[in-house]
Amino acid sequence: MATKASAKAGTRKSNLVIARQGHFFLGGAYHPGPKGGRLMAGQAYVEYQIPAKLTQPYPIVFIHGGGQTGTNFTCKPDGQEGWAQFFLRQGYATYVMDQPGRGRSGYDMQVYGAFHRHTPERLSERFTNPRRSKLYPQAKLHTQWPGTGEAGDPYFDRFYASQFMSMDDPVALQKMMQAVGSELLARIGPAILLTHSQSGVFGWIIADANPRKVKAIVAIEPGLAVAEVEGCGSPDWFRYGPGDKAWGLSAIPIAYDPPVKRPSQLRFVHEETSQGPGLARVWRQAEPARKLVNLAKLPVAVVTGEGSYHAPWEHGTVDYLRQAGVAAEHVKLQEHGVFGNGHMMMLEKNSDDIAAVIHRWLFKTLRPKKPGKRRR
Repeated sequence: MATKASAKAGTRKSNLVIARQGHFFLGGAYHPGPKGGRLMAGQAYVEYQIPAKLTQPYPIVFIHGGGQTGTNFTCKPDGQEGWAQFFLRQGYATYVMDQPGRGRSGYDMQVYGAFHRHTPERLSERFTNPRRSKLYPQAKLHTQWPGTGEAGDPYFDRFYASQFMSMDDPVALQKMMQAVGSELLARIGPAILLTHSQSGVFGWIIADANPRKVKAIVAIEPGLAVAEVEGCGSPDWFRYGPGDKAWGLSAIPIAYDPPVKRPSQLRFVHEETSQGPGLARVWRQAEPARKLVNLAKLPVAVVTGEGSYHAPWEHGTVDYLRQAGVAAEHVKLQEHGVFGNGHMMMLEKNSDDIAAVIHRWLFKTLRPKKPGKRRR
């Protein structure tokens, strides 16, 4: 299924012809600097490409996850093309972002404050070689990372060389990303948001602020609602950190109906038992659930890899969205004939197969409706 589709749609036998390309910065504000001077922070770098054959009505905005940069989407550790090129070949304009404090957007310690950066061992056990660490039941299904997935392997080392520090303050970062995301949509018009991991939150809050300009969200393993997973070892396979999403999907306000003035008005419950073997307990609202009014009419696909550390609990985000009135679809890749993927699926050997699944979902979801007969 997916293999045939991607082999046909994502072929690299022909040259990729670009009509226009470039980059720009969004946002940014001046702050006091050393010796009475000023410095800028809060800006985001965006690079864009417009294909010569622009056949799709909406561009795709690619937003990377924690510790990553936009290079996740432009080239893989094995040297092959990334998702940005795949979707350019399908006729989409692409906009690839480095979020504030990351990559070409720079990190200002004085403004952004504390940060964290993951060790190669942590990335290996979660991203590239979970079969060895066995931290969750689905780890044994992960097969698609090129090479050993360990430090010293050239593919892993190229991947780790691309890692950056991540800001520790989620409130500050989410406010910046909502602002630059809104500015980007004002500049380019309606668009599709493709988010990954940490940036899943950014998709919800950018769409909440711009409900008419976001046409769809493709959320690649966007993270659990209410409280994130910190590690493994409990009877539920994971232990949960403190609730870092006071507004359910985010650390900053998001619109509900009935309206919520302060997050303490939201009530969350944790499942008493999991929904099946190998699945963690997840969070939802206590009934009657409030609705996410600005996301209610938005097409959402939550994409999960068969062997990812998100596989035991990503259904919780889908459940939370559906309970809040969002018609979210859970795209489990193994149900589309794509097997063995982990969290960094856009960098794995069969990434084109995954992109083909996403392309089909977008085409099905956003294609123009056939006009009905006019009434006289």
